[in-house]
Amino acid sequence: MTSPSDDKRSRLAELLRGKTRPSLRVAASSGQERMWLQERLSPGNAALHMAVTVRISGQLDPVALSRAFQAVVDRHDALRTTFPEHEGRPLQHVAPDLKLSISEVDLGNLPEPLREPEALRHVREDVRVPFDLERGPLLRAVRYRLAADDHLLLLTVHHIVSDGWSMGVLVREVAELYQAFTSGQAPTLKPLPLQYADFAAWQRQGAQGDALDAQLAYWRQRLDPHAVLELPSDRPRLASLDVQGARYSIVLPPALTQALKELGLREGRTLFSVLLAAFNVLLQRYSGQDDLAVGTPVAGRSRSELESLIGLFVNTLVLRSDLSGDPSFRELMGQVHDSALGAFAHQDVPFEKLVEVLQPSRRLNVSPLFQVMFVLQNAPVALPPVPGVRMEAHPVDVGAARFDLTLVASEEARGLRLIAEYRTALFDEATVARMLGHLRSLLQAVVLDAGQRVSVLPLMDEAEQRQVLLDWNDTRVDLSSTATLPELIQAQVERTPDAVALAFEGRTLTYRELDARANQMAHALIARGVGPEVRVGLLLERSLELVVALLATLKAGGAYVPFDPCLVYTS
Repeated sequence: MTSPSDDKRSRLAELLRGKTRPSLRVAASSGQERMWLQERLSPGNAALHMAVTVRISGQLDPVALSRAFQAVVDRHDALRTTFPEHEGRPLQHVAPDLKLSISEVDLGNLPEPLREPEALRHVREDVRVPFDLERGPLLRAVRYRLAADDHLLLLTVHHIVSDGWSMGVLVREVAELYQAFTSGQAPTLKPLPLQYADFAAWQRQGAQGDALDAQLAYWRQRLDPHAVLELPSDRPRLASLDVQGARYSIVLPPALTQALKELGLREGRTLFSVLLAAFNVLLQRYSGQDDLAVGTPVAGRSRSELESLIGLFVNTLVLRSDLSGDPSFRELMGQVHDSALGAFAHQDVPFEKLVEVLQPSRRLNVSPLFQVMFVLQNAPVALPPVPGVRMEAHPVDVGAARFDLTLVASEEARGLRLIAEYRTALFDEATVARMLGHLRSLLQAVVLDAGQRVSVLPLMDEAEQRQVLLDWNDTRVDLSSTATLPELIQAQVERTPDAVALAFEGRTLTYRELDARANQMAHALIARGVGPEVRVGLLLERSLELVVALLATLKAGGAYVPFDPCLVYTS
């Protein structure tokens, strides 16, 4: 009797032998359909653009670079794919050939200090240029020439034909082919065993039957499709989706980074589980919710035949954690670890299929199933040595955010970098900076004692505690001045007459206007006998007029007696 995994391998083997190879116009994969729909809902959505820059130092051969770039386009069908619509759904159309050139922007005529800032300004603009999914191409390349021996290569691809892993494949193969062409050698890249359209057909064949039902049963039992994380934000969520985003980062020192790794080793947990558990504590403390769902990406390349391909393979898993009952951090780590193992064991279900089957409450301004993502990033792309030049690749911040908040952990020589990508429509930079500071405090506490209950883990460092408990509560006021309130306000009128003194429901009064109205009313009160020891009843709703009446009474020398309009009844 064959197992479901044996069936999958046999279907993949048939594709590799070309027995069921798709035509040049075939159905899109489930991930591509999701990207296509997101592009339709928000045309030109920069959050769906993937970009990387390659800094090239040394004597560059532009012709060899262009040949290398074109050879990669020729090699990968995904880079020649567009998406015509058929009966309301996208199809993959693979062009048999596609000639692409590398655009050049020469910045060498600028003063040397201005070249790099200008190149980065161009990068920020160019990565946001929309793609046309139906006409293509869905890959662009721009080379910014800063000097004869200094270039910046920008590669931008739409997410519908690429993912993070693919960007690494793209950059490495361009570098390897460039090396071959500049040295006069034949390229040594191995022939691809299959193309992305083969994978898409295989994925659709596998998205049925008992194996799929078993996987879906796990997710039905595991997830609450209607749960929504309600993080407090600086502004209310807009009715429409706003993907404008920014990033803020901190670096944990090497000592703390090492301590986190050692904690994982002692407890038999991974660094992924340690960091995600701490992130869950942070989310619970901010939201007040115990039931948390966080998304995390997986490469989706469970077989070696897929590792060298460019295309959209990445899948998204939803990891649910329960912080009710105030568990210890050690217990929470174990729960997160088990949740991750279960999710990874059932990762073959495309995220789009989960959404289709679980049918979460859908809102255009909220992501389904989860709103926050956690990513433990692998090592940066290592490029092969190329004689005569030095190449370094770096991902590009496209100025957009696919989710409300994404925490990316990436190990560097200086320590562990924590990057928060956030939607600027919801959060200010200061708020996100405070979040990361609180996460750092949590991590510092758990490496000292993982047995602490999550409710007692500190968020604030000593400086913030002193600010909140002491500085902000220092309410002492110097009352040595004998000036009255009307005199103090009159002095402010003389200093800043045109500054806004009052604002209420869209209306404002400057200090000059407030003083003039109060004086007018004070004269009317004096004419009616108001003076020292005379009480003036004020029956007014909260308004600008109420403040004018209060100040006028004091200017007239009387004392005001406010009445609550809600408690006053007439017979």
